Amino acid sequence: MEFRLLGPFEAGHEGERVLLGSRRQERCLLAVLLLEDGRVVTTDRLIDLLWNGSPPAAARATVHTYIGRLRARLRPYRVTVETRHDGYALAPGPHTVDVREFLDLLGRAAAGGDPGERLRCYDRALALWRGPLLADVADGTLRGRLGERLTELRLSALEQRAALRLAMGRHDQVLAELSGPAAEFPARERLVLALMTALYRAGRQSEALALFRSTRQLLVDTLGIEPGPELATLHDRILRADPRLDRPPAPLYAVRVGEEWLPWSAGGHPALEFCNTYAGWGSTDLPGSDWLRGYPTLAVWAGHHDLADEPLVGRLLRQARERPEEAAAVLAEARAFRADLYACLTDPQDGGAFAAVAAVVQEAARCAVLVRREDGLAHWRLPPAAGLRLPLYAAARAAAELLADPRRLTLRRCPSADCGWLFLDASGRRRWCSLATCGAARREREDPPDDPPDDPPGDQPNGSAISTSRLDGSSS
Repeated sequence: MEFRLLGPFEAGHEGERVLLGSRRQERCLLAVLLLEDGRVVTTDRLIDLLWNGSPPAAARATVHTYIGRLRARLRPYRVTVETRHDGYALAPGPHTVDVREFLDLLGRAAAGGDPGERLRCYDRALALWRGPLLADVADGTLRGRLGERLTELRLSALEQRAALRLAMGRHDQVLAELSGPAAEFPARERLVLALMTALYRAGRQSEALALFRSTRQLLVDTLGIEPGPELATLHDRILRADPRLDRPPAPLYAVRVGEEWLPWSAGGHPALEFCNTYAGWGSTDLPGSDWLRGYPTLAVWAGHHDLADEPLVGRLLRQARERPEEAAAVLAEARAFRADLYACLTDPQDGGAFAAVAAVVQEAARCAVLVRREDGLAHWRLPPAAGLRLPLYAAARAAAELLADPRRLTLRRCPSADCGWLFLDASGRRRWCSLATCGAARREREDPPDDPPDDPPGDQPNGSAISTSRLDGSSS
């Protein structure tokens, strides 16, 4: 059975709506039990909520009657209301509740590293809201008592989603989504901040400034405070027409390939560059540390390192748009393979990591075909039939080549805690990766004077752009 509380109260079973009686208070009582998610709600609390602190003399008997009716109506759907001490609780069962799904999706969004996947979680979570909580069974007072936390989480999700969309350059979607909520909750400065940024990027500078003025006036008149520093700083930047407001920040040492940002090449082998699509291996997750933010980046990465030709990359991008769930699953596999490969390369004694890498390599080998190139030489090629898994298999083949190459013995790991990138060092004299930025202060303190300097980043590839942003994605 499915229960929907984020809007008018609804119950359904196998796609059909189920009527659980016409009494508003009975449905409200069931909604309270559903919101508590299996926890006991005392009879006194039910009475207090249903009659808002002014119960009739027979309130306890009325609650008992309501529970009896609900049990009879819910029994055919295997939903059980249990009596526990001086209260009631819904027993665990096969039923679902949209509030629980909403909270689960927010948890997945908060834990996710990929902005695209986080955005999808926020989209799904917010789409569950069909109106105010329990719109047809609770008045404003009861809704405030029952749903204050849920309302706060919904607004926070709106703010987080807007920030993600702005980071992806989708200010038009932010404009469409936030105009209503920003007007309804004008004191939510993060909503106003996102909407002002979107207005400015859409060429509507005067409207962005007008929104700031109205927000400031509201805060001063109702709360007696000035806007916070973030909002005030954004206002100043809009007045100065700061060009950095026109675009989201680029990642650290970014190479622009098509519509995707890729990390600057620092490893000297495609398998190492695959591991280097993650930064901060030796520390906790950092915002922006994962370059594989979506399947398109994985496909473009394979093409950039000559593991797939350009027409094939275009085909993969089209397939990913047509089958987003399958593309997301392959991306998750690629990330897991990347972690196993990194462990395998940095710890040769890690047999579990080697076995996991070998399993994917063997899948790739079964898929490969031997073809003859125009120069007459034969080589192994991954055919289009590999589908969306082709970039993963391409990375696996590169990994197998490196694991069998004696150069693997010259592998080094950048010791900077917020880097950890891998590189080959035949000289055995380098300590840091070739970006010449990691641990610069520590080098100055610790390295002896005769240590050779790190290699410079090198020349910029054709058609690419280097950013000077920090590892965590914020501008320096």
